[in-house]
Amino acid sequence: MAVVSNDLLNDLQARGLIAQMTAEEELKNHLNSGSRTLYCGFDPTADSLHIGSLVPLLMLKRFQLAGHKPLALVGGATGLIGDPSFKAVERKLNGPEVVSEWVEKLRAQVSQFIEFNTDLNSAEVVNNYDWTKDLSVLDFLRDVGKHFSINAMIQKESVKQRIDREGEGISFTEFTYMILQSFDFAELNRLHNCTLQIGGSDQWGNITGGTDLTRRQNGNQAFGLTMPLVTKSDGTKFGKTETGTIWLDAGKTSQYAFYQFWLTTSDADVYKFLKYFTFLSVEDINEIEKQDKEGNGKPQAQSILARAVTKLVHGEDGLQAAERITQALFSGDTNLLSEQDLAQIQQDGLPSSSLVGIDLSATPLTSLMADAGLAASGKQVKDALQRNSVFVNGVAKGLDDNMNAANIFKPENGYYDKYFLVKLGKKKHHLFVID
Repeated sequence: MAVVSNDLLNDLQARGLIAQMTAEEELKNHLNSGSRTLYCGFDPTADSLHIGSLVPLLMLKRFQLAGHKPLALVGGATGLIGDPSFKAVERKLNGPEVVSEWVEKLRAQVSQFIEFNTDLNSAEVVNNYDWTKDLSVLDFLRDVGKHFSINAMIQKESVKQRIDREGEGISFTEFTYMILQSFDFAELNRLHNCTLQIGGSDQWGNITGGTDLTRRQNGNQAFGLTMPLVTKSDGTKFGKTETGTIWLDAGKTSQYAFYQFWLTTSDADVYKFLKYFTFLSVEDINEIEKQDKEGNGKPQAQSILARAVTKLVHGEDGLQAAERITQALFSGDTNLLSEQDLAQIQQDGLPSSSLVGIDLSATPLTSLMADAGLAASGKQVKDALQRNSVFVNGVAKGLDDNMNAANIFKPENGYYDKYFLVKLGKKKHHLFVID
């Protein structure tokens, strides 16, 4: 595989994916002179990564495609401590059993994005617990801690903010995180000849600490490169919705909800996100933007982004399921939805309610739907029924139907004997489930 790092760095800069680099010209020469090993760390702060981790994951893939060898570090050790960088308060410390379980889940997730069976630059997943578990406190203080100046550490912006924040401060535990991360870089340099660490721009202080420790301990030059933290133009936090964080695990965020997140990207953000999260060329993305601005119809960028990122994370089957659900809900033709599709909708696709425990024979349909939020009152539901604009599993319901809920929500009338998709008007949807 040819190493084309000049093209790589130029492409990353054109995409806006580089925030900072150490020794820029030397790094360019270093990358151009052979296949290099780089790493990025992912701490197990939950049982899944979220979409904030996608930029560094895809960055590892971009470097691998350019001929370099990526290491994905899963922080079995640093995950026990918690990174204080730009956090308002100290993280809750999780126990070793929890962190160990999360490490294995993250190991599987990061493995989706990098290749392990190439001849020259196969990826590896490493765990920093492996080289810290037998390290004694005295050895750590003597061999590693002696290389760090407290004066310099407290000047790091990520630490300084915590020290200056009244009433919070920073614990010694969190203060040592920078040293642990720096030790990771020095050890990966020693064990794997790793010479580059990448990370978000909030990691700059930790990364430069690692380049310095690698020079002091190993006598080797090492480099750092950071990516900008992803922000939205309206000031709201990227990766958060009204229903919560957008996770990479389909059990926490369904493929459908994942697809919808990207599909609803604002026009102000979508072209930047295409550069960050897809492998389309910058020229192609610029052409898409040009066509969208010149056209009078619906922009195509959101659909391209949603398809590309959903396929990257959830594969072709996940993308097809997301598109199938989207089309069914839009058209009202829900007969082709699979049981798994409906389970996704129940998980986080639509507001849903369980019918278990409700005396349907004593519950008017109008009351049930109003209580579910389909309308402000039973009268509004009744008005919709008069207009034949209430649909249950695609079948219109009117006032001439028996309005007793028990007659409508019989198991034999449901999809897979349990699911009832209700649509009121053009936009109101609700899923009732017998479970």
